[in-house]
Amino acid sequence: MDEIESLDVRWIQGFTNKKIEFINYETICFTCGNHISFLNLKTKKRCLLQSPGRGVSALTADGSSSIFAFAEQKLSPSIFVYSFPELKLKNELKGTARLEYTSLTLSDSGPFLGCYSSLPDYTLTVWNWEKAEPICKHAGAGRDIISLAFNPWNWLQLCTLGPTSVIVWHIEKSDCITALKPRVVKLPQTDGSFAERPSYTSYTVTCQQGFGRDPPPITETTPLTSSTVTPSAVCWTPTSDIYVGCVEGFLLQVDPENLSVSILYNPKVADAVPELTKFSFQGLTLTKNGLLTSGQNNEVHCLEVGGQVSITQTWELEKPVDAVKLSPDNDTVLLLSNTGEIYKLNPMLSDKIVKVLDIFSGNFLAAEFLNTDRNICVSLKDSGELQLWSSEGSCLGSLSLQAEVTSLACCPVALYAAVGTASGNVLFIDLNVHEKPRVVHHVHLYHTAVLHAVFDQGGHYLFTSGSDSHIYVLEAKPSRKFSVIGYTDVCGRILSLSTRCLKEEVQVLVLCAGQDDGSGGGSLLTVLSLPSRDLAGSDYVDRHGCLSAHALRVLTYEVPHPLLSCSLGVNEVFAYCNMKKTIQRFHLIKDPKSFSSEKIRIKPMQEVEGHPLGPASLLLSPDCLWLASVGQDGLLYVRQTDSTEKVTELQCHPCNSGGTQRVSFSTDGLTLLTTGFRDGCLVCTELRTKSLDANTENEVMRRRQSTRQSIKNMLGTENTILLNFTACDQEAPWLTYEVRGETSLDVSKRDEGESCQKSSSSPPTWLENRQKEVVQEENTQYFLEKKKLKETVKQLTEAMQKLIDENESLPEEEFSLTLKEQKRLETMVEQEVALVRARIEQDIVEKSYLCDVLKRECWDSLMIRRTAIKAFYSELAVQNFPLRERTAEECEDLRRVQSIRKVEKAASTIISLAEREDEKQEAQSCALTGSFSAQLGFSNPHLYDQFSLQSTEQRISQIILLQDVIYGIKAAFNAEFAALQRQKLLELQRVRDNNACIREIMLKLDRNQELWEPCLTDAEQPENVLTVDDSEIKAEMFFTPKKKEEEEERKTLGEGNQLEEQVDNGRKRAIDEIIGVFEVKKLDILKMEIPPPEFVLTKADTQLSEEEKKAYEEYEKNVKDLSQKKEKYRNSLESEVRKLMKSTKEGTEGFDQALCELLKKRVKCTIAIKQEELKMAYLVDSVLEDEAMRNRELELMSKREEMLAHKVETGEEVKTHQDEVQRFQEMYDSLVTEDKDLDKDFRKNFCNVPNNLVDQLYKLFKRRPRGQRVKTPSQTPDVLNQMLKAMDELDEPEKMPFGLNPSVWQRFCLVRRSKVESEQKVKTQALILAEMQAFLQKRRDEDNAFQEEINSLSEAIENLRRNRNCHLMDTTVQIILKQGQVEPPITELTSDPADTHLLLYHKNKPENLRRIIRTLAEQKIAVMEQWKGVRKRIIQLDWEHKVVKKKMEDVSDKCRDVKMLRLSEEQQDMTRYSESEQGTRISQKASMLEKNLAFMTEAHQQCIQQCVKEIEQLYKQADVKSKKTSTLELQLPDIRVDVAQLRHVSEAAGPEQEQAKAKERHLELAVKSNLKALVKAQAEELTVLLAEVERLTKKNFTSVYQLKYS
Repeated sequence: MDEIESLDVRWIQGFTNKKIEFINYETICFTCGNHISFLNLKTKKRCLLQSPGRGVSALTADGSSSIFAFAEQKLSPSIFVYSFPELKLKNELKGTARLEYTSLTLSDSGPFLGCYSSLPDYTLTVWNWEKAEPICKHAGAGRDIISLAFNPWNWLQLCTLGPTSVIVWHIEKSDCITALKPRVVKLPQTDGSFAERPSYTSYTVTCQQGFGRDPPPITETTPLTSSTVTPSAVCWTPTSDIYVGCVEGFLLQVDPENLSVSILYNPKVADAVPELTKFSFQGLTLTKNGLLTSGQNNEVHCLEVGGQVSITQTWELEKPVDAVKLSPDNDTVLLLSNTGEIYKLNPMLSDKIVKVLDIFSGNFLAAEFLNTDRNICVSLKDSGELQLWSSEGSCLGSLSLQAEVTSLACCPVALYAAVGTASGNVLFIDLNVHEKPRVVHHVHLYHTAVLHAVFDQGGHYLFTSGSDSHIYVLEAKPSRKFSVIGYTDVCGRILSLSTRCLKEEVQVLVLCAGQDDGSGGGSLLTVLSLPSRDLAGSDYVDRHGCLSAHALRVLTYEVPHPLLSCSLGVNEVFAYCNMKKTIQRFHLIKDPKSFSSEKIRIKPMQEVEGHPLGPASLLLSPDCLWLASVGQDGLLYVRQTDSTEKVTELQCHPCNSGGTQRVSFSTDGLTLLTTGFRDGCLVCTELRTKSLDANTENEVMRRRQSTRQSIKNMLGTENTILLNFTACDQEAPWLTYEVRGETSLDVSKRDEGESCQKSSSSPPTWLENRQKEVVQEENTQYFLEKKKLKETVKQLTEAMQKLIDENESLPEEEFSLTLKEQKRLETMVEQEVALVRARIEQDIVEKSYLCDVLKRECWDSLMIRRTAIKAFYSELAVQNFPLRERTAEECEDLRRVQSIRKVEKAASTIISLAEREDEKQEAQSCALTGSFSAQLGFSNPHLYDQFSLQSTEQRISQIILLQDVIYGIKAAFNAEFAALQRQKLLELQRVRDNNACIREIMLKLDRNQELWEPCLTDAEQPENVLTVDDSEIKAEMFFTPKKKEEEEERKTLGEGNQLEEQVDNGRKRAIDEIIGVFEVKKLDILKMEIPPPEFVLTKADTQLSEEEKKAYEEYEKNVKDLSQKKEKYRNSLESEVRKLMKSTKEGTEGFDQALCELLKKRVKCTIAIKQEELKMAYLVDSVLEDEAMRNRELELMSKREEMLAHKVETGEEVKTHQDEVQRFQEMYDSLVTEDKDLDKDFRKNFCNVPNNLVDQLYKLFKRRPRGQRVKTPSQTPDVLNQMLKAMDELDEPEKMPFGLNPSVWQRFCLVRRSKVESEQKVKTQALILAEMQAFLQKRRDEDNAFQEEINSLSEAIENLRRNRNCHLMDTTVQIILKQGQVEPPITELTSDPADTHLLLYHKNKPENLRRIIRTLAEQKIAVMEQWKGVRKRIIQLDWEHKVVKKKMEDVSDKCRDVKMLRLSEEQQDMTRYSESEQGTRISQKASMLEKNLAFMTEAHQQCIQQCVKEIEQLYKQADVKSKKTSTLELQLPDIRVDVAQLRHVSEAAGPEQEQAKAKERHLELAVKSNLKALVKAQAEELTVLLAEVERLTKKNFTSVYQLKYS
C-alpha cells in the first residue's frame, strides 16, 4: 500500500482579481486563487508561489528591482516581500491591521512599501521592507481607498485614490522623526467649475509620528454641492504631476506641491474631441508616445497632452479594457479586459495588439478528467464556457454553450462530456478533436435544472437528477445513441449521486432528504443496483419509462445524523456530517430479504474529524485507495481509505471567496482537480506517494492495467462511432424556451387517458413525450371502446346536470354526504372563513385606528371646526376660522408676557404730554402698526412698538402677543358667523313651513308644482362626513351573533316606541278632527257639485214640461252661483301662495345680503390676520437668523478652541525641534572646526619634510577622486565606500612624489583618509542639518498657519457678533401704504425681500443732504474747469518731452552704428582714393583679368588634348584586359578545384585561425578605441586651451571702443 508523501500543485488556471503587475521586463504576475502566478510574455512559461495564508488579499510588484509583495488573508495578516525569479522571502512585515490589507504599492526609488488596511482602523503605513520597520503611519486615512501609487521619482510623495477623492501624502523627515501629511485634492464640479470654500476651513491636518500623540483622522472636506467629478484612475508624470481620469470624462492635472488642479480636457465644452465626449477614463499610463487611456468602450486612445488634448492613435479591441499597465522599460503595454483577456501592445514597434492570455470570465463550476493517457481535463464555467486543458495547463480548445449550465460529467469509455443545464437539458459534447469541441446530441429530461450527472466507472450508464426525486438512466455509449433507458423514483429530495461499477452490476448511491430533514442535509441513503448488461425490453422498463423491479433493486438505509455529501465504495460509504463536522464511514448491510421498502438503520463504524467550515464534498478515487474532501475553508484533504486518521492537506483556494466547490480524480487516482466557488480558479494537484509494499503495489498496478486495457479497447470503437455523429445546429435549440421554476412532471399518476401537464413556455420532456406516445397507442388500440365510453360519459354528464339543476331547488338538508367528508369540508370552510375573517378584522382594526388618529388630531382637537355658510341664490360661501383650544402652556406664556409688559410700562420713565399725544397718534395710525387689526378693534395694549424691538426676548414676546391678537380676531368673527348660521337655520325652517302651507293650498287647488326647498350641504354640516348611513352601504351587511341580539333588542324597543306614537297620534288626530269641523265648509266648497235633475239625462229639451224647465233654470242658477264662489275662493288661495312665496324670497334675499356683509368682514379679518402673520413671519425669521448666528458663533468658538489646542501642540513641537536643531547645529559646528583644524595642522604634521615636497603633498592632500554626490543622508555609506575605494588608487606608491620617504607617504595617506572621512561626515551632517531645518521650518509654517487660522476665526467671530448686533438694531418694520401712493417698477416685483433694506428718516434730512450735495457739486465743477487747461498743457509738454527723448535715442543709436560699421576693401579704397585714381585702378584690374582669361583658355586646350591621349591609352589597356580575361576563363575550372581543396584544408584548421584573427581584431579595436578616446580628450583639452587663450587675449587687449561704452 502506498502512503501519501505530499500534495503538489502542478498547474493552476484562473484570474482572481483584475490586477496585473510587471515583475521584470518580460514577466507579469497576478493573483490566482491562493497562489501568485508568474507568466513570461515571450516563452509563455509559468511558475507559481503559494500564499502562506488562506488567500491573497493584495499584490504589488516593482519591475525595476524584481521585487513583489503580497498580503495574506487572515486575522492580523502579514505582508510578505519576495524576490524574483529566486522566489526567496526577503522579509515578513507584521503590521497592526486586524482584518486585511486592501492595497499595496512598492516604490521604484528605494526599499519602501505602502500599505492600506481597511476596517476597523483604516490605516496607511509606509515601510522600509529591507529592515522590516514602519517608517510612518496614519490611522483614519479615509475609507475605501482603491489604489496607492508612489511617485516614481520621489518616494516622499504618495497618491491614494478613493471612490470620491484623491489624496496626496507627503513624507517629511527630520533625522529620526518622520511625518506623514495628507492633502486632499479639491476636485471640480461636473460642469467644470470649482466650488468655493470658506477661508477659515482651509487648513490641512498633518499626520506626525514620534511626538507622543495620535494623528487626527482625515475628514474629507464636503463640497458645497455633491456633484463633484468621480476620479477613476491616476498616473504620475516625470514632472511629479498627477494625471487624474474621471468617470464623467474629465482629465485633470494636479500639482502635488500646491494642490492646484487644471482641467486638461472637459467633455462639456463646445470644442471637445468627439471621440472623448462620452469617454470614461478607466485606466491611465504614460508612455513614450503619449498618454494611453482606456474606457468602458472597446477603444484605447493615445492622447497628446499639450496645450490642447488630441488623439494621436486609437486601437479597437474585442472587449472593454479595465486596466492598463506599462512595463519597466516603457516599451510594452498590457491591456486587461473585463472578461479576463490580457493583450500586449508595443506602440514603438508595431500597432498590432497581441493576445497574451485568454482567461474567460466567470467561476469554474466543475472539472473532470478525460480517460486518456495525457491527463486531459475538461472544465465548465457558470457562463457556459467549456474548455479543455492539457497536462501542462495550456488551453487546447473551448466551446461556448450559450446556456446556464449546472453539472458536468465525462464518459470513461468515449471522449465526450455530458453537461446539464438549468433548463433541464443534457448536452453531449464530442471532444475527440480537442481544438474544436462540438455538441452532437441533446435530450430534454426536466423542466428544472439538472443538478447531478454522473457516469459509472465502467461507462455503462449515465445517471441524472434534478431538484425532485426522479433519477433518469441513459445509455453512456455512443453506439447506443445516448438513448434514455428509463427513470425511477426515490424517497425524497436528491442531494448527491455516487456510483460504483462491480463485475456484474452497477450500484448507485443516492443521498436523499427525509421528511424530517430540513435544508441541512439528508438522512436517507438509497442504493440502486442495476445489471451491467443491456436493459432494453419490456421486462426491465414499462410502457411509461419506469424501471421495473426486475431490473432495479433498491435498498434504503437511514443514518442517525443528516449528511451533506457521500461517496460509494465497495460495500461501504464515506459521508460528511455538517452537524458534527466529521467524516463518517458506514458499512452497507446486504440482506436479500431487505430489498423492500423497509429502511435499514445503520450507524457509522468510524468517524474522523473533517472540515471545520462546512459544507464539504467527498470523492473516492477510481481504485478506492484515496478519499478526497473539500470544503468552504479552501483546503483539500486526501486520506488513505485504510487509515482515514492520517490526512494530507493543501490550501487550494481562499476561504473568503467560498472555498472549494468540487474535486475530481484522474483515472490513475494520482492527479486531482479542484474548483473554487467564487475565486475563478482551477487547480491541478499531483499526489506524490512513497512505496512501502511491493506486492500491494504490483496488485494495484495489475488491476489498473487490466481496467485500462479493457476500457482502451472500448474507446477506439466508441470514438469512431462518435466521430460520425453530426453536430447540432448553431442556433442552440435548448435555448429557445424559458426555464420553469416548478419541479418536473409527477409520474406517479399513470391512469389511462390522463394527459401529462407541461409548461406552455418549454417543450415537452422525454417523459412527457413517452406518456403522449402511450396515450396515442392506447387511443388507436381502444378506439371503439373509448368511443362507447365517451357516449356513456356524455349521457352521465347530462343526467348529472339534471340532478344538479334539481338539487339547486332543494334545501341543503336534502343533500347527504359521508360524515367524514362533510366534516372535512366543514373544517376546511371554517378554516378559510377564519382566515378571511381574521384578515378582514385586521384590516378593519388598522383602518379604525387610522380613522381614530385622524379624527383625534384633525377633528376632536378643534374647539371650533371649519364650517361654511352658502347663499341661497348664488354660489357664494363664507367659511369660519377653525380654532383649537388654547393649551395651558400657551395661556401661561400669554399671562407671563402680559405681566412683563405691565412691569415694563410701570417702570418706564414719564414722558411729556406732547410726546404721549404723538405716541397716541402713532398708535392710532395703522400705517405704523402695520395691520388693520386696530381698526377692527382687536389691538392688544401690551404690544411692543415695531421700532423698539431690540432683543430676541422682546421679539418672542411680540410673537406671543400677535398670536393672541389673531386668536381674538378669529374668535370675534366666529361669533358673528355662528349668529348668521343660526339665522340660516331659522330661515330654512321658515322656508319649510311656508312650503308646507303652499303644498296644502296646492292640494286644495289640485295642482302639482315643484317647490324650491333649500337644504344644508356637507360643507355646512361637516360632521356628516364622519357618519355613514345604512343607505351608503352597498354590500349586504353581516351581523355577528352579538350584533344580532343587539338588533333584536333595538327592534323590540322600536315596537314599543311605535305603540306610544300611535297613542300620541290618536290624540293628535282627535284634535285635528275637532279643528277640521271649522274648515270643512271651505274644504267642501271646491269639492261641492250640484247634481243635475234626473229628467235632464232621460228627456230632450223639447219634451220638458214647464215645471221641469223651471227646475232646470233653478239648477243652472245654482251652478253659476257655485262656480262664482269657487273662483273667488280659488283666487284667495292663490294670493295666499304668492304671499308665502314672497315672504320666503324676501327672507332668503335678506339672508344673502347679510352673508355678503359677513364676507366683507371675513375679507377684512383675513387681511388683518395675514398682516399679523406676516409680522410674525418677519419676527420668526429674525429670531431664527439670530439663533443661527449664535450657533455659528458657538461653532466658530469651538473651532478656535480646537485650533488653539493644535497651536499649543505645534508650539511645543516647534520648541522641541528648535532645541534639537540648535543642539545639532553646535555639534555640526564642532565637526566643521575639527575638519578645518585638520587642514591647518597639515604642515605641522609634516614639518620635517622639505617645503617643495610639502607643497606637492598639500596639492595631493586637496585632490579628491570623482564620485557620486550625496543627495540624502541615506546615501552616505554607499558614497563613502565608493570614495574610499577610489582613494585606494590615489594611495598607490606610484603616485608618491619623487624623493619622498615611503613612511612619510604612508602617514600622509592616513592623514588624507581621515580628512576625507571628516569631509564626508561634515557633508552628511550638513544634509541632516538642512533636513532638520527644513522640517523645523515646515513646523513653523504650520504653527503660523494655525495662528493665522486662529486670527481669521477670531475676526470671523467679531464680524459675526457685529452683524448680530446690527441685525438686532436693524429691525424689519411693516408699513401699510395707501394704494397709488407708491408705484414700484414691474421689474422689482419679484425681487428677493431678504435683500431689501428700508431706512426711515425725517423728510428734512434728505432735503438738507441734497442741498449740500448740490453745492459741493457746483464747487467741484468750477475747480475741474480751472484745472482743465492746466492738465491739457501738462499732457502736451509731456508728449513733446517724450518725442525729443526718442529722437535723442535714435541719434545715439545711429552714432553707435556708424562707429561700429565694418567696411570692405573696396569701400575703404573708395573712401581713401579720388575718382580719377579709382578709374586708373579699375582699368589696371581689367587688363589683368583679360591676361588671366587668355592664360586659362590656353591651359584648358592643353588639358583637353591630354585627356584625349589618356582615353586612347585606356582603350588599348581595355583590349589587353579582355584578352587576359578570356585566358582566365579557360583556367577557371582548375582554379575552382584548387579553391575547393584549399577550403577543405582551411575548414580543418579554421577555428584556431578564426580565434587568432578574432584576438588580433579585438586588440586592434581596443587600440583604436583607446586612440579615439585619447584624440577626443586631447581635442577637448585643446578646445579648453583655445578658449582660455581667447579669454586671456580679450582680458589683456581690450578695445578702446568697448572701454568707452562699457
